Amino acid sequence: MTRSRAGELLRRPEEPRAGFLELFFDLVFVFALAKLSQGLVEHLTWSNAFQTLVLLLALWQVWTRTAGLTDRLDPQQPPVQVLVMATMFGTLVMAAAAPEAFGERGLVFAGVWVAVEVGRNVILVLILSGRETQRLFARLLFWSGVSAVPWIAGAAAEDTGRIVLWTLGVAVDYGATALGFPTPRLGRSSAADYAISGEHLAERFRQLFIIALGELILVTGLSYSGSGFGADSTAAAAVAFATTALLWRIYIHRAGQLLAEAIAAAADPVRVAISAVLAHLVMVASIIAIAVGDELVTEHPFGHTYPALTAVILGGPALFLAGRALFEYGVFSRVSRSRLIGVGVLAAISPTMNFLPPLVVAVAAALVLAGIAVSDAARARGRPPEPPSPPA
Repeated sequence: MTRSRAGELLRRPEEPRAGFLELFFDLVFVFALAKLSQGLVEHLTWSNAFQTLVLLLALWQVWTRTAGLTDRLDPQQPPVQVLVMATMFGTLVMAAAAPEAFGERGLVFAGVWVAVEVGRNVILVLILSGRETQRLFARLLFWSGVSAVPWIAGAAAEDTGRIVLWTLGVAVDYGATALGFPTPRLGRSSAADYAISGEHLAERFRQLFIIALGELILVTGLSYSGSGFGADSTAAAAVAFATTALLWRIYIHRAGQLLAEAIAAAADPVRVAISAVLAHLVMVASIIAIAVGDELVTEHPFGHTYPALTAVILGGPALFLAGRALFEYGVFSRVSRSRLIGVGVLAAISPTMNFLPPLVVAVAAALVLAGIAVSDAARARGRPPEPPSPPA
């Protein structure tokens, strides 16, 4: 591809908003989150929770690198659209294989992951020949090739061997990102290599979070539709819906609306962006846990509460608050006490919750979130909007 043609693929600064293609790509993550939560519902154990985390980290990397791709390249250009669509289909296949990824579908999951990550970067290196942007994708290609080794080796292994190798693959990917993708002859990436668009990135995160909340609505609706519409299951569905609404309200309060401004005001925009990536990863992980709790509570509102069930019902909201606190710190350089108090309350009440019905535990979690939402509203009333103040 000629230099002028490659230049046409770059995103124009005057078009910072996320496009329909990017929102369309996010839809596949509803299915991905649903399959991950389904695997936990069927086998709610600590070992399966760790396996789910490994798969989530792999899928999250696909999403973040696709978001980075459309942040640099114009999603209206046909080559970019083909790449995003191919990645979307690959993510769909990985999500379908996820419940059995540590079983008989391991090669499918790992093989498609490698094909998506390596194949996409090979194509980008070729079509961006002669552009500075090529160097960034060359670094990504090198490290995706390195991490492909434990991913494929893990698919050939079984049980503990697969867990260890895939954990190593995830560690390589995230470690390389943290170190700036140090690559032979190319060195590390710099802030200039990313050229982050704060408005675009902020909109992508808001879109993803709303899509992720759609997983909770989907789980609640499907569980309730098969429950017989009794008073107990109706109450459980109402609590699950209220919890989803409270997550949305807490997320958008101030920090959720000011990420773009925080990135623009930051001395190091990349640092703020990385903080936002990690915060949203934690919050998406919390939604998987909350989805598991919603489904189990709706199916058995007054059943037996066991430690693993308590962990997802209370731990999901606690994990969300932890991620939201990290997000808030990245925007304002401080954390509201209500977030920390909420996590403390959820942890403090968890030992006694094992003696109460699942619906009561879910109500307790919803009340904690409601208290935080009320605190946010009370603190904001009568005060001018707080400007972003990202960490120095």
